[in-house]
Amino acid sequence: MAVGNELGRRGEEVAAAFIRDSGMRILERNWRCRDGEVDILARDGDTLVAVEVKTRSGKSHGTGLEAVTPQKIARLYGLAARWLDGRSEWFERVRVDVVALERFAGEFVVRYERGVS
Repeated sequence: MAVGNELGRRGEEVAAAFIRDSGMRILERNWRCRDGEVDILARDGDTLVAVEVKTRSGKSHGTGLEAVTPQKIARLYGLAARWLDGRSEWFERVRVDVVALERFAGEFVVRYERGVS
């Protein structure tokens, strides 16, 4: 496994623990369809949350939050709707959150943005 892939995998583990510790219930991780992937789908009360996880080891490629464009956010809303299609679970609303992680000296710093638009 490449170093970048390992960093991303570890970042997703940290993000999942952060989401659980925030009181949300993880429904699915790394859900894929032909239109794309959602890193984490979670339930926050009556809200379905599509979580994008971005992990960086430095700022040479910008921050994780900067990497989540309006186009990516719109795609995540569409993917959440695809995930919901055919499921019996009901949600009052859908939200997109971002967990941006930066690793410094082996430790992760977590930035969490709720309801990005």
